[in-house]
Amino acid sequence: MKRYKSISIFWGLLLLAQTLHAQDAETTQTLSLEEIWKIAEANNRQLRVAELNLQQSSLEVLEAKDRLLPELSIGGDVKLNSRFLIYDHGLFSSPQDVPVKGYGYGAGYNLNFNLFNGGKDRRNIRMKKEEETRSHYAADLQKHTVKYNVAIAYFDLYKFLNFRDFIAAEIAAEKKQVSLIESLRKNGVVLKSDVLRTSVKLSELELSLSDIEKKIDIVTQRLNILMGRDNEAKIEINYRGGFETEAITDSDYHDYVAVALNQSPAYKIANSDMKLSEMNIKQSKAALLPKVSLYSYYNYTYPQISFYPYSNDLWAFGQTGIKVQFSIDNVYKGRHSIARAQVVNNQAKEKADIKKDEISIQVKEAYLQQQQALESVETAEKNITETSEAVRVIRNSYLNQESLLTDLLEAENALLEAKFNLTSAQADFKLSHIRLLAITGIL
Repeated sequence: MKRYKSISIFWGLLLLAQTLHAQDAETTQTLSLEEIWKIAEANNRQLRVAELNLQQSSLEVLEAKDRLLPELSIGGDVKLNSRFLIYDHGLFSSPQDVPVKGYGYGAGYNLNFNLFNGGKDRRNIRMKKEEETRSHYAADLQKHTVKYNVAIAYFDLYKFLNFRDFIAAEIAAEKKQVSLIESLRKNGVVLKSDVLRTSVKLSELELSLSDIEKKIDIVTQRLNILMGRDNEAKIEINYRGGFETEAITDSDYHDYVAVALNQSPAYKIANSDMKLSEMNIKQSKAALLPKVSLYSYYNYTYPQISFYPYSNDLWAFGQTGIKVQFSIDNVYKGRHSIARAQVVNNQAKEKADIKKDEISIQVKEAYLQQQQALESVETAEKNITETSEAVRVIRNSYLNQESLLTDLLEAENALLEAKFNLTSAQADFKLSHIRLLAITGIL
């Protein structure tokens, strides 16, 4: 009876383990590159920082607009007054002691409204808006960079997973081959050295498989970090099968350059810096202009000791008028500020031209890499066909004792390398196209 009970418990635990495994398989969703991009755009920490920079730029625009509002303050004070002495016949004469209260207080308001300051405040608003626009360009650039880094990690994972399958299949085939050669050795057909050579190759393949597994763990962690997920989260991608290569090779190099100079966030940032430097020159020149402001103040004060005749009564006084200020020192100080702003503007123009040349070079490089990767795909496909046939022929001739084992092992290694090359070329082709889209700003 206990035996049947133990068997029931065993089958119950086995069923539970299978259920948990099935649930885990269901929760691990197979993700495409586009789906990973969406997750990264929502959770990547670098993109969150870029979003916070955008919020900061928007608030700086509102802060600059606030400076157009008039300055208004209210205040009051309470004080202790000393004796009020008037030396009407000189400092060394006996002073006249004017009777005033020993304490005092006051309250009032002060208003100042800028009417004209060379347009600095309104120009500052335009500069802050331009900085906000620049922050948008920087956020777009960061998004393209993150998506490209995600693509690098994704296709690394794609390659390593395929490499793992290739090596695992090669190990399984090699184990069968070791058994076959061992049986041939027992029958005296081949030498013991052939068995040792195949065993050495099997050990090397198992070591390569272990190395690939570690690389898969590393690139999975990197991909999880870019997606803003837990480092140990599982990632499943559809890595079996190649990519279509004909649909993305139609555009011409000059078309990509034209799009890049119109859409590239990096080039837009350079142009934005140039606009900011031009407005900064105008700001420096505005310091040479007079400032005009409307002012008003009104105060209640006790006691009245500001004007004669003095009084111990509460009094009120205020003024409203227009004030004009001209800073004479800016006439000779401002020329250096203007000259420095002009130099910064010239630097910004040169940097914009440099960035234009860099983008053209980057587009050319990515475009040629795409073409080279396409040629590598075609070459690798031909090599697989040829090496597969070579392995078949040499294996048959080896079994017929018409060729050496080293020839067979070299052919098998060449076939495995051809599979690696095809997978790498397919990934490089897709990645080079993504890099081209990132440079042009349309990723």
